[in-house]
Amino acid sequence: MKSLVCSLFLAAAALTSSCSKAPADSANVQNLNRDFINAWNSRDSGKITGMMADDITFVQGNAHWKGKDEVGQKWVSATLPTIANLKTSVSSSNTDDNSAYEAGTFSVDVQPAGPGQPAGFGEGNYIFYWKKAADNTWKLSYAQLEDLPVQRRN
Repeated sequence: MKSLVCSLFLAAAALTSSCSKAPADSANVQNLNRDFINAWNSRDSGKITGMMADDITFVQGNAHWKGKDEVGQKWVSATLPTIANLKTSVSSSNTDDNSAYEAGTFSVDVQPAGPGQPAGFGEGNYIFYWKKAADNTWKLSYAQLEDLPVQRRN
């Protein structure tokens, strides 16, 4: 019974958020994420880190990094050369005057670890949370990736 009530509450909350109209000065989260993904697929680390808030938090499994410098080094610089063709499929998103989020699934092509090594395919879930900065620009404030083990590409 408890799970039924929780399910009904979550369904009502999802319906309410999906039907509500975003305020006129809110972010277009789809455009923010598209720009981020385009920068990632172009391997433009400067643009990627420029889109991040100074106090960004990144979470992936046991990795929890905070701050633009640490996230830039340990996520962007370390991962950017190893994956390509990032794609997302949105399952939930919402915006207000000062924040926006998008969540769903992602997939990537994983580059071979070395010459003669196989390429791979990765997929999982993601959450990107954006916030409006003091200068009215939108910055990625929180990124969470939960991925499945990389599969060998045949």
